[in-house]
Amino acid sequence: MGADLTRINSNIPALQNVNILSRISDQIASHQYRLATGKRINSASEDPAGYMLARGLEARRRGLQMALDNVSNAQNILDVAEGAYANIMDILQTLKEKATQAADGSLNSTQRSAIDGQVQALIEEIEDIVENTTFNGNALVDGSFDTVFQTGEQGDEQLAVALNAADSATLGIDSLDLTTANGASTAISTISNAIDTLAQNMRELGEYKVRLQSKESNLSNAITNTEAVRSTLEDADFAKEQMEVMKLQILQQTSMTSLTQANAAPQLVLQMFR
Repeated sequence: MGADLTRINSNIPALQNVNILSRISDQIASHQYRLATGKRINSASEDPAGYMLARGLEARRRGLQMALDNVSNAQNILDVAEGAYANIMDILQTLKEKATQAADGSLNSTQRSAIDGQVQALIEEIEDIVENTTFNGNALVDGSFDTVFQTGEQGDEQLAVALNAADSATLGIDSLDLTTANGASTAISTISNAIDTLAQNMRELGEYKVRLQSKESNLSNAITNTEAVRSTLEDADFAKEQMEVMKLQILQQTSMTSLTQANAAPQLVLQMFR
C-alpha cells in the first residue's frame, strides 16, 4: 500500500471510493423513488417475477371490480322490476276487494256497473305499468326480459335471469266482468289465482336478488384479498425504505470522507522533495 502512495498518476483508492460513492448514490435514488411512487417495484427490471405476478393480480382485481359493478347494475334492474310487481300486487288486492264488494246481493246493477268501471280502469293501469317498466330501453315485466349477467372475472361466472310477465292477459284478469253477481263471484277466484301467480313471480325475483347479494359479498372479499396480496408484493414499505435511505446516507457520508482522505494521500509525496 505504501508503494501505491508513491504512484500519484493514478489514484486507485480515490477511484475505488468514487465507484462506491456512485453505487450508494444510485441505491439512495432508487429508495427515494420508491418513497415518491409508493411502490417497491416500479419497472420489470427491478423484480421481473414480482412485476409479472403484480400485473396478474391487478388484472384480476380490475376484473373483479367490473364484475361487482355488473352485479350492482343487475340489482338495480331487479329493484325496478320488483317495484313494478309490488304496484301490480297492490292493484290486484284492490281488484279482489272490488270483486268481493260486487258479489254481494245487496248491490243493484247500476252499482255493480260502477264498480266494474273502476276495475277496468285498474286493469288498464296494470297494462301501463307493464309497458312503462323498462331499464335501458328493455321491458322488464312483459315476459321478454331474459338475459345473462356477468358476475365474475371468469367467462363462465354468470347468472341467467328471466322475469315473468305480469300483464293482465298473463295473469288471467283481462276479461273480468263485475256487472253481475255471478261474474263478480267468478272474478274473486280469478283474481286470487292472479295474486298467487304474481306472488310466485316475486318469489323467483327475490331468489335472484339473494344470489346477487351473495355474489356481491364474495366479490367484495375477493377484491380486498387480491389487492392485499398485490400490495404486499408491489407496494413499498415506507418504514423499511426510509431506514434504508438513512443507512445509505451514512455510508455516503463516510464514503465522501474516505474520498477526501484518498485525494489528500498523494500530497504526502511532496514531502519527499522538501
